[in-house]
Amino acid sequence: MAIPNRIKNHLEQNKIHYSALAHPSSFTAQGAAAVMHISGSEVAKTVVVLAEKEYCLIVLPASYHVKTMRLAQVLGCPIRLASEGEFYSLFPDCELGAMPPLGELYGLRVYMDESLATGKEIIFNAGTHRDAIRMDYEDFVRLARPTICSFAAKG
Repeated sequence: MAIPNRIKNHLEQNKIHYSALAHPSSFTAQGAAAVMHISGSEVAKTVVVLAEKEYCLIVLPASYHVKTMRLAQVLGCPIRLASEGEFYSLFPDCELGAMPPLGELYGLRVYMDESLATGKEIIFNAGTHRDAIRMDYEDFVRLARPTICSFAAKG
């Protein structure tokens, strides 16, 4: 499976220059980083949380984990990680668990950990477990309009 047309069209309509990266199947962002021979701190993973009654996308380096108490403080409400069964229908064009951090495409707010703001590029799942997208960090911020905050820890 290639990058879903909806994602490609969205990037092209917004004049985003990107590179498509194909890799062996991987079901975690850290695993994708490993098979692409890229540091887990350079690959972004997308996590879905339920903040009260609203689903949100949380974006952080693959080698980090969400500090849920800190994220709840940032969002100002109780949060919990959503199960795949709860959110699979939000991303109808993506393989389960391979959603990109493009919340604007799916009607979801995006929160990005500040640790990703130090790089020139961002790499993330492209809707499949075998495809990734690499783009300039500034283009990602312009497109996804994430709220940049601190909620992740390494390890």
